[in-house]
Amino acid sequence: MRTPPTSDVDLFADEVVLDPYPVYAGLRERGPVVHLPRNDVYALTRYDVIRGALADWESFSSSSVAFNPMANEALTGTSLASDPPVHTQLRAALTENLSPRALRGLKGSITAKADALVRELVATGSFEAIDALARAFPLEVVADLIGFTGRVRADMLRWGQAAMQVLGPMNQRTAENFPIAGELYAWCSQVTAGDLAEGSVGRGIFEAEARGAIPPDTAGHIIHQYLGAGVDTTVAAIGNLVALFARHPEQLALVHEDPSLVPAAFNEVLRFWAPVHAWGRRVTKDVTVEGADIPAGAQVAILFGAGNRDPRHYEKPDAFLVERNPVDHLSFGYGPHGCAGQGLARLEAHALIEALSRRVERLVVGPEVRVPGNTTRSIEELPVLEVIPA
Repeated sequence: MRTPPTSDVDLFADEVVLDPYPVYAGLRERGPVVHLPRNDVYALTRYDVIRGALADWESFSSSSVAFNPMANEALTGTSLASDPPVHTQLRAALTENLSPRALRGLKGSITAKADALVRELVATGSFEAIDALARAFPLEVVADLIGFTGRVRADMLRWGQAAMQVLGPMNQRTAENFPIAGELYAWCSQVTAGDLAEGSVGRGIFEAEARGAIPPDTAGHIIHQYLGAGVDTTVAAIGNLVALFARHPEQLALVHEDPSLVPAAFNEVLRFWAPVHAWGRRVTKDVTVEGADIPAGAQVAILFGAGNRDPRHYEKPDAFLVERNPVDHLSFGYGPHGCAGQGLARLEAHALIEALSRRVERLVVGPEVRVPGNTTRSIEELPVLEVIPA
């Protein structure tokens, strides 16, 4: 056995999850695989090994995406935590309503919503960017898409955040969030087509179940994923893009001058600050990665942010440059489990970047406040003190 290097880093310590990039740099230099005894995981740190592991579902199984057994057990039977061929069938139902063709019909309304929201916020002159923009916009889009009504709309943010927190190790954050994630799980196990708005994607999933396109009793699981995996990460990505454009007004100016840079700008936001900190896999057999052995059954931690800043793959990786257009960034994953909702996330983010770059020259912001999170790395508060209109 060629044992990989070890590190005494605690991947989920407060100071690490708040700003993991110095730790990522140290781990990357130790090796492409680093054993972290404090978390009992093998961390994948470099771009090529992360992309390779995500593509190799037979060796790196999704049966253990969380870092604690309770969450993995709760996720059994979902497309998030299954491998082909089961995954293939569940995934088809999940992505049917998220295909480019299906999303084309949503583009007009999402663009109009984003523009109206940005116009209103620019007119007020100052606002809390996370509440007013990063949370408000995706929550409304997802609620309308799935067909959530009544009190469920009010619970979406709490539920979405908790669903990501409980994927961590059995620390205090995980323990505190299990009851809230349980509320979402209970609701999804009881929801019926009649609870969801007519003509919504949620209704469509129940119709797919009724005609046998997906296994019985899986519609609720799929709706759980739309909410559990889609809300918190999109909120994080939108908060990040506002903060990064506030920090780098010259990059916002480039998009203003050339609106065709909008997709490239979002790719760079995702590369520069990955919304997901660590994601789990379980190796199904002894695996050798670039000369380092990972024993069968070991838990693996995939560090998207470490791969996205790997200087072996990206030039000047610590610079935020919208013209870079890193279409191959790792933040949406890769391979069979590549993010099912990435088309919708892009639609939302592109609409906001377009509206901001057209209407805003500069955002003057106060300090960003972050709260430690097990899985999602997001901004909790970002006061916009002044808007200098374009």
